[in-house]
Amino acid sequence: MKFPFLLAALALPLSLSAQQVLVEAEAFADHGGWQLDTQFIETMGSPYLLAHGLGNPVADAVTKVSFPETGDYRVWVRTKNWVEKFADTVDASAAPGRFQLRIDGEVLPHVFGKTGDQWHWEDGGSISVASNKAQLELALVDLTGFNGRCDAILFSKDPDFVPDNSSEVLPAWRRTMLGLPEEPTDEGPFDIVFVGGGYAGSCGAISAARMGLKVALVQNRPVLGGNGSSEVRVWAKGNTPPGLYPIGDIVREFEDHATLSPGTYEEFEDAKKKDIVSTEPNISLFLNHHAYKVDMESPAKIAAIHAFDTRTGALRRFSARNFCDATGHGTIGLMAGADHEMIDGGRMGMSNMWRWENADEPQSFPETPWALDLEEGDFPYPRKFHAEWFWESGYDKHPLLDLEEIRDWNHLAAFGAWNAMKNKGAYERYDPDMLGHKNARLTWLAYIGGTRETLQLLGDVVLTEEDIVNKKPFPDGCVLTTWSIDLHYPAEQYEKKFPDNPFISVAVHGKGVDRKRGYPVPYRCFYSRNIENLFMAGRNISVTHEALGTIRVMKTCGMMGVVVGKAAALSSQHDASPREAYYQHLDELVKLMQLPGNMRRTTLADEFAVDPNLPDLGEPELDWIPKTQLDGIVVDDDEAKLTGEWNHGAGLPRHVENGYRYIGAARPGGQEVATATFEFRVPEDGEYEVRISHQAHENRSSKTPVTVVSADGEKTQAVNQRIAPPLANGFYGLGVFRFEAGKPGAVVVSNEGIDGNAHIDAVQILPLD
Repeated sequence: MKFPFLLAALALPLSLSAQQVLVEAEAFADHGGWQLDTQFIETMGSPYLLAHGLGNPVADAVTKVSFPETGDYRVWVRTKNWVEKFADTVDASAAPGRFQLRIDGEVLPHVFGKTGDQWHWEDGGSISVASNKAQLELALVDLTGFNGRCDAILFSKDPDFVPDNSSEVLPAWRRTMLGLPEEPTDEGPFDIVFVGGGYAGSCGAISAARMGLKVALVQNRPVLGGNGSSEVRVWAKGNTPPGLYPIGDIVREFEDHATLSPGTYEEFEDAKKKDIVSTEPNISLFLNHHAYKVDMESPAKIAAIHAFDTRTGALRRFSARNFCDATGHGTIGLMAGADHEMIDGGRMGMSNMWRWENADEPQSFPETPWALDLEEGDFPYPRKFHAEWFWESGYDKHPLLDLEEIRDWNHLAAFGAWNAMKNKGAYERYDPDMLGHKNARLTWLAYIGGTRETLQLLGDVVLTEEDIVNKKPFPDGCVLTTWSIDLHYPAEQYEKKFPDNPFISVAVHGKGVDRKRGYPVPYRCFYSRNIENLFMAGRNISVTHEALGTIRVMKTCGMMGVVVGKAAALSSQHDASPREAYYQHLDELVKLMQLPGNMRRTTLADEFAVDPNLPDLGEPELDWIPKTQLDGIVVDDDEAKLTGEWNHGAGLPRHVENGYRYIGAARPGGQEVATATFEFRVPEDGEYEVRISHQAHENRSSKTPVTVVSADGEKTQAVNQRIAPPLANGFYGLGVFRFEAGKPGAVVVSNEGIDGNAHIDAVQILPLD
């Protein structure tokens, strides 16, 4: 069927050929409710628009298009049925991603997105353009709100023409049709180009700029923060502890303070992050730019990277002395031929978290026969109105080639779970409003995935779990990693229904990382061993799979970027490679790392000075108390002699050293009698004040028995551990007791007769003045 359209006006984009007109979906003047998805350019060749409406059709995407000639045009749309790849598992015929085209108010009858498990050009019929140079309004009309997707629309006067369906990024025929110049716009030269605007790339760019370098930051999303942005909503973990160097200052300046993961949009402070970077005078920020190609000066040296504007297709070439791959995926290193390692399977996966709320009135949700068929027990209940990090899949999928499939599977799981809650009565007794989720509605589901592991670019040091656990010293140790060796695996409880592609994970936390003081990761993990001007920062640095478990969290990655920025300054100053910054200039690198984050210089020739416009953050406030800060004799719970099964905890702040322990009440046939004995010896005969610390909590006992063993015998008293201790540093005074030099004294805590958990942290013995 042909539809005549009679209009006249100017429009873009224009084909250089009268035979075809190409309209890139990302270039629509108004995206409406459609989202720009740039995650899968390497595999399908282009950004695309996604109708991500959580079951509610999104507002139309609208643009104008001109036709250089009148006549009949065949309509082609590059799209796919995104669930057809899972046809063995779900009802793909339901085709949730359906949409149509509207041209000047007339909706074409063809429905797109119903067929094809791969990206392809779908024939949408023909239209007639009856006015020369006519301008037509073109719209994408979403029918479902369930992830319809459109890459591009092509109009052809040649009825036998079929568009090229290759997944090459910006192929020549597209560039020609869009009227893009053959040569990119030259940017630079820069001292360093950071690719990737997560914590690693952003903090690295800030650091390099304050070192006096000319910096470019290239990010393919409209926001900064990566997994810590409002698009993914992972809260920033890892500490920035005092110790070696104040390289955590810039991270603390940049970080958000989200209280949940996923939290609300506002909590992730996208605007603050962008403002900090964009106000740096030495940074050129290129948001919405995707790096897709590298030029090599030699087999071992990068000359430039190429990036294109993901909205307009405009090409840019960034030349620089050095480059930093902060993409997470390691794609710059891959394109440059950097040595790398990708484990065959059993990787940590990708998460797409989601949130919901209870409205004031009933909310409907359509049945989803195309989603995973889930029931209560197939997935964990999303407590506190959010589905957390463990909604994760892709463990044995290729982390680049299968990335879109992994994201889509996560969405099938999320929509299937929500369908179970709304339409099958799953977990209805857990609804906080006691309405069986009748008023519940989805408010957010990440369409940008949070990936944990792709590949590792290899440096002069490949850090291992053994290095960390054994506290192997490196002369260039600098970034203190404080997260445990945290590896994710499919959760057995929830993998029975889909054992080949589980979507719920469990975290296994290994021991060996000092989570208070950290382990210093060496600088030699932050540059490529075979590409002489390539730095790395973030989760793609030179570590093994196991060591990745501790270094991959955002604040730790941010500190890597800060170190890279300082090393890049030495590289420019001395005409040295990143490797030579270690072998020839390590003493200078240490001096730069000793500078606080609020010091800067305009150029390499200038002196450093404190910038009064930047925050003086000082030493980070600890949420724990080192023994060295306490007077007298201090015995920590790690040094106590324990009987029974005490649990270790560290979630309550202001504990002494590495945490505390707690245990439930002893009862016949249940919890055994347990004790914790804190032994000590005083240096001189005399009277001493004895104190014990605890962190108050409502589930602690109000009558925990505590016995002091002194030279005068034993004295037991009950301590209310639901109330915060009144003395400094969270200690409670047990009284004054006499002790004799060289003879053991003790404080003993028991779980007998308690009405909550008994809690132990530390004992302090102070001589009387």
